[in-house]
Amino acid sequence: MSSKTIFMPDEVHAYLVGHAVRETPVQRQLRAATRRIPGAGMQIAPEQGALMQILVRLLGAKQYLEIGTFTGYSALCVALAMPPGGRLTCCDVSEQWTAMAQRYWRKAGVASKIRLRLAPALETLDALLRERQAGRYDLAFIDADKKNYLGYFERCMKLVRRGGLVAIDNTLWGGSVVDRRRQDVDTRAIRAFNLRLRRDRRIHVALVPIGDGLTLAYKR
Repeated sequence: MSSKTIFMPDEVHAYLVGHAVRETPVQRQLRAATRRIPGAGMQIAPEQGALMQILVRLLGAKQYLEIGTFTGYSALCVALAMPPGGRLTCCDVSEQWTAMAQRYWRKAGVASKIRLRLAPALETLDALLRERQAGRYDLAFIDADKKNYLGYFERCMKLVRRGGLVAIDNTLWGGSVVDRRRQDVDTRAIRAFNLRLRRDRRIHVALVPIGDGLTLAYKR
């Protein structure tokens, strides 16, 4: 994740947020609280949250699946944009950070929409498939450990309906995807993932230069 859009001067980013992001007080409070904790850069940028809200409304999404929740800002954005009957399934392994998420979800009045599942995400996704949830989700968001991106994506492709969307965060990885000196496991995993999606004829795909790079895969 990234707390601002990469490759953008600070003054332009401030203008963007000031003119095109409509946050509630609780959203602003959660972002401010997250800035004070370790790993704060994992929070998505506010402009990315605004984009996700637009995607929810365009899709008419009522079922949302999230892999990697952290302190809950992305889920909060989606929950606020969903209709009263909307339901979110959030997958994470951290009790500490999701406890923080739940406090702000309650404060925003959206906690009843959200089901948090604390377990390794591959286990949760496989459980959802066993529970016959295939094709039930309108939108999925992947933002967790990079080495498992392909595994998460393949399961999301089963869980998301035709005409639904899988959004994947960090696909520009701070620009490291084009730096051949970077050969760490995460960077190589993202490169391989991006190449795989480029060749995947099951989807229409776009990589949006927002946040740390957000790939949108529309299931055909």
